[in-house]
Amino acid sequence: MAGLIAPVARLIEEFSRLPGVGQKTAQRLAYHVLRAPADEARALATALVAVKEEVAYCSVCCNITEVGHDPCEICSDPRRDPSRICVVEEPLDVLAIERTGEFRGRYHVLHGAISPIDGIGPDRIRARELIERVRDGSAQEVILATNPNLEGEATAMYLADLLAEHVPMVSRIARGLPVGGDLEYADDVTLIRSLQGRRQVERT
Repeated sequence: MAGLIAPVARLIEEFSRLPGVGQKTAQRLAYHVLRAPADEARALATALVAVKEEVAYCSVCCNITEVGHDPCEICSDPRRDPSRICVVEEPLDVLAIERTGEFRGRYHVLHGAISPIDGIGPDRIRARELIERVRDGSAQEVILATNPNLEGEATAMYLADLLAEHVPMVSRIARGLPVGGDLEYADDVTLIRSLQGRRQVERT
């Protein structure tokens, strides 16, 4: 970038790679870091490195966990019902549902949703791991809590077909959530009603 010294230009470029961060926002973030005390900048850098070096994925549910804590806290909790699995798109969705205190089963995190327009097929999400997990017949219910948008609905229907031969009941969270919305932004009452009003997925 003309007129910028290399370290600042490089920082702006890296910030602009983040989802939802445009060029102007990247510039504001970079200059905020530049003006911040050195301790704050080092703390940010340390936190970024720690996320990559100290965070792993649970071998059971694919949610994030600390390195050395596998299975994760939820999967290793004997008070949770292992026969009920709630499938969500992202780790933030687990936090949203946990906040309600309504669900006492376990989770499976897909890390995305099927989106042909974006080139994301079933092989790009953790669908295979889910099927392997329920193949032994131990799951009595799988709740499909993908987001209520086109990608989430497509993912739910795809998974429902795969799960049908392995799980007695496959349900979908109710329409308490607005179409096009994300779980992480939903209020607690809406999430509770969605979980309570879930329905069995009908297959044609």
